[in-house]
Amino acid sequence: MQQRNPNISKGVDWVMVWLYAIIIVIGLVCIFSVEYKTGDSVVQTLIGFKKNYSKQLYFFGACIIIATFILLTDSKFFTATANLSYLFGILLVLATFVVGKEIKGSKSWIPLGFMNLQPVELCKIFTALALSKYLSMQETDFRKPTSQLIAAAIAFTPAVLSIFQSETGLALVYFSFLIPMYREGLPPGYLITGVAMAVLLVVSLLFTSKTLLIGFTILAAILIYFNRRQIKRNSRLLYIIAGAWLFCSLFVGVAVPFAFKHVFKKYQADRIFSMVGVDNPFADATTANMITPEEEKQKQKKNDQQNYNVKQSKIAIGSGGFAGKGFLKGTQTQGDFVPQQHTDFIFTSVGENFGFWGCVILLLLYLAMLFRIVRMAERQRSTFSRVYAYSVAAIIFFHVSVNVCVTIGLAPVIGITLPLMSYGGSSLITFTILIFILIKLDADRQMVLR
Repeated sequence: MQQRNPNISKGVDWVMVWLYAIIIVIGLVCIFSVEYKTGDSVVQTLIGFKKNYSKQLYFFGACIIIATFILLTDSKFFTATANLSYLFGILLVLATFVVGKEIKGSKSWIPLGFMNLQPVELCKIFTALALSKYLSMQETDFRKPTSQLIAAAIAFTPAVLSIFQSETGLALVYFSFLIPMYREGLPPGYLITGVAMAVLLVVSLLFTSKTLLIGFTILAAILIYFNRRQIKRNSRLLYIIAGAWLFCSLFVGVAVPFAFKHVFKKYQADRIFSMVGVDNPFADATTANMITPEEEKQKQKKNDQQNYNVKQSKIAIGSGGFAGKGFLKGTQTQGDFVPQQHTDFIFTSVGENFGFWGCVILLLLYLAMLFRIVRMAERQRSTFSRVYAYSVAAIIFFHVSVNVCVTIGLAPVIGITLPLMSYGGSSLITFTILIFILIKLDADRQMVLR
């Protein structure tokens, strides 16, 4: 019988712990640089729980306590309660429809007094555990479509609920669970289809549906012409070309217009199209023709406001140059020119204060964390631990890549935080729990968990 080890530090991957701590400290410094004003008493504001950097410091203290409890917990607890915790997470998300608080147009928050809890953020932990539990079961044959559908239902149910809460950004995060599923044997055709849909979506922003349909038809005809000999020998190639043509045509001709008209809200669609410098072609043409000059001005003003965050973000990052302006010397940061700079746009404070090299160092820290997690994943004896590790890596990768792309204008603003950096108790606690459950599972990697 295996004895419990009273030493909390035995087996702990301290490289991961230090990477976690360093990134959080950088985040605290950046939040401080955003909010600090000349004449503020640092000691009083830190104790007073009034400034965001003060609150974030307290959240960090709470995270240390939570991390300690996780490291003291038996690893089998996470497998035993995975399904129950997932059910609890879904119920918590559903509760927001009844008792939720609306913030920035999204009713996805539960007020707790000292902080606002976002259940769909926390549900990423429960989804990772439940997916790991299901894929590690002996009776799960992931080669069968039924098992793949069940895994997809586990991963994407919180995403669907998130869309109903008008929290599209966090809903997209759940697509990161495709990476651990692919690692466990999901056919590559699903990922190829997903990438193709993403490319088609981007192309459909630049060209009209009619132009694309003509282009797909011409391309299909060319492929059939140059492969006519192979098609005579094997008609399967003709079916593949015809199927690809039909899929692309239906996607850009039916799916994309439906999404922009009925799934995305008008301001979200306008924001996406404004990113590539074109007007939203799916706006109601009848109302567009009836618009007055004054309404046109208001529309233009609204579009400018939608792009204002990204414009100021790019100005702030660009003004930092290679070496940065120095700590507390950023004019954009100190002048409050970048909205939401302590949350979704915290990366801009790194760029302005510490410049290009500061951004590179931060991204290298994230890269080191991701490589470390993948290394931890591949040394696990348990399928549960391996799937969970890849889930954590995928979530962090998605958050970092999308957040950075948003701040430099390569992606629309969808409200994705920068892990361990952005201000917010829900985000910081969620990533802390995700990372330290992984550290605990890795410390007990000699155990085979199911």
